Amino acid sequence: MKNQDIESMAARLAQHPDFRVIRRLDPARERPALSGSAIRRAAILDTETTGTDPASDKVIELAVVVFEYCRETGAVGRVLATYDGLEDPGMPIPPESTAIHGITDAMVAGKRIDDAAVAQLLDGVGIVIAHNARFDRGFLEPRLPVFATVSWGCSWQEVPWSEAGIESSKLEYLAYRYGFFYEGHRAGVDCLALLEVLRQPFAGSGSTALKILLDSARKPSFRLWANNSPFESKDVLRNRGYRWVPDKRCWYGDLPSRNDLPAELAWLKDRVFGGKSVALDLDEFDAKTRYSDREGKREKVRT
Repeated sequence: MKNQDIESMAARLAQHPDFRVIRRLDPARERPALSGSAIRRAAILDTETTGTDPASDKVIELAVVVFEYCRETGAVGRVLATYDGLEDPGMPIPPESTAIHGITDAMVAGKRIDDAAVAQLLDGVGIVIAHNARFDRGFLEPRLPVFATVSWGCSWQEVPWSEAGIESSKLEYLAYRYGFFYEGHRAGVDCLALLEVLRQPFAGSGSTALKILLDSARKPSFRLWANNSPFESKDVLRNRGYRWVPDKRCWYGDLPSRNDLPAELAWLKDRVFGGKSVALDLDEFDAKTRYSDREGKREKVRT
């Protein structure tokens, strides 16, 4: 069957209210170049690893896609450069990990990610984007210190997909909702799929999903530490969304803005500290420190 016949059938089917046409992602599709003084470079990256713990697991694949975008509108232009490298972790890849990404010990034997090539690729890049930046940054910074010096954005955390009526922020589901599918679970194709998602209009806002992410990344975020909270308050804190850090023996909660601080301090005073006024730590993060294990700009606040 000729391509034009298939396209005609797809177009007719798409017009029917009972059907939705989902197209295969074309990784080789070229986009027109952008022009103007607001054009910048960004990179999307993805890693495959031996597991989920950066303390004991290793990176076995890194893919990076550098692209151009308009800082003012969030419009996405050309892919400018790509990199995809495998690395021998010096340990057997667990079968359960191979079942996800398909990377075997034989594929990575003797391989190493090219540090210099990655650093060169990031030259001139304003922001690095990952679909779970805390995961990828946690693995990459110990292996490639260049990633400690760049700004990061997270398309998982910093795009409010639920406001667009999208129930899941898994990349494969986002692709489906935006009308395409892709095959495999390798870092390179995941980067290109995320780029296709980010170039799409976001929920009638007049902006792309990338613009929403960039606006979020430029703003500071805050982390409030519930210092010396009573042991019996652990369930209350957990239900509130606080997380326990064993090394610090302390709970923390993330705040999207400083405007949320007064209400959160009042809640802690009432529900955790029994009405007492106590001193707590507040960290302020920017795109260079967010999603890392480093402390932000710290100050003392009181409930």
